[in-house]
Amino acid sequence: MSLRSDAQSIISASIRAVQPDAAVQRALRGREFPGRVVLAAAGKAAWQMAKAARDCLGDRISAGVVVTKYGHVSGPIPGCTCYEAGHPVPDENSFQGAQAVLDLVSGLTEQDTVIFLLSGGGSALFEKPLVPGEELQDVTSQLLSSGADIVEMNTIRKRLSAVKGGRFAQLCAPARVFAIVLSDILGDPLDMIASGPACADQSTCEQALAIAEKYRLTLTPRAKELLAQETPKALDNVETQITGSVRELCAAAASAARELGYEPVILTDLLACQAREAGAFLASIARTHQGRGKKLAFLAGGETVVKLTGSGRGGRNQELALSAAQGIEGLDSVLVFSLGSDGTDGPTDAAGGIVDGRTASVLREQGLLIHQVLEDNDAYHALAKADGLIVTGPTGTNVNDVAVALIGG
Repeated sequence: MSLRSDAQSIISASIRAVQPDAAVQRALRGREFPGRVVLAAAGKAAWQMAKAARDCLGDRISAGVVVTKYGHVSGPIPGCTCYEAGHPVPDENSFQGAQAVLDLVSGLTEQDTVIFLLSGGGSALFEKPLVPGEELQDVTSQLLSSGADIVEMNTIRKRLSAVKGGRFAQLCAPARVFAIVLSDILGDPLDMIASGPACADQSTCEQALAIAEKYRLTLTPRAKELLAQETPKALDNVETQITGSVRELCAAAASAARELGYEPVILTDLLACQAREAGAFLASIARTHQGRGKKLAFLAGGETVVKLTGSGRGGRNQELALSAAQGIEGLDSVLVFSLGSDGTDGPTDAAGGIVDGRTASVLREQGLLIHQVLEDNDAYHALAKADGLIVTGPTGTNVNDVAVALIGG
């Protein structure tokens, strides 16, 4: 088999291994819910998680609302209304979907239960803003282009929202909330995953204001006022189970590589740096270890960031892969790929990028220099010209990213 076919096998096996279906059903099976049960699901994996819950509980769920990303609803779910909405910037459908959830949980009693299925992407998809929608979209866009990491972004976003930072759980009271959370943030901080709608907030006003200053955010007086208002610090109506994380994604990728004859090395499952730096680092590791007659797989899981310096199109995984292409140019037995487990990388239809020792020269022959492409943040179009896009479509899960350097021996 070729390096590329091996990479595809690893990608497919990894995504299959982190599907949330079984974990959601394990969390629900055998539980007793005395009163009415309603289901609310938000995030990129919301449809898949909601379907698993409905398959498990059937008509025990009296009604449900699912809010997920465009193109992520794969069919009707009995008793549930599905919304598709904007990501990574919230849109009117994000607001409408969130309002439908709030209508669903309104008027519940202390005997009732809200099954809340949460996954990454919920910060944009599940939103009731405390500032005008256009203003929230502008702040979100500023954060996305600033190079801020996900914790910093969510520290700001939860304070501009009526449902984030534990406020959704407060709105469900006196009903109980049973939350099943698919983690997409390093270290699984519950209050930061999708900005923690059902989790007491650990961040502070001082931190939020410092982040706004650090990235020189342009904020209205109302937004600044909200950053100075504290979020709920204690909740007494929530029980939470975390299912899935980037650790599982890395372990699955390592297992798949091992079955193909590679010796896998998980470098980290806490990767958090600029995407192009991560790509250069993986390339340097590959250069060090290639040519030794051993099949090796070096893996790094986490979530990198992109600081926008141009006006191109791409995502962090595509930028990571394209950056790696510079470092492995000319190497016949090395391939690097990076993908988002949700199947969408940034504002594109690609899950990530895949490159080898020929990618840089292929692009150069077409008049493209990788360092210039990276400066314009246009990895998508460059990779498309080098057969370097990974396209999976929506996967139904979302547990961060994994990048892999394969050495063929």
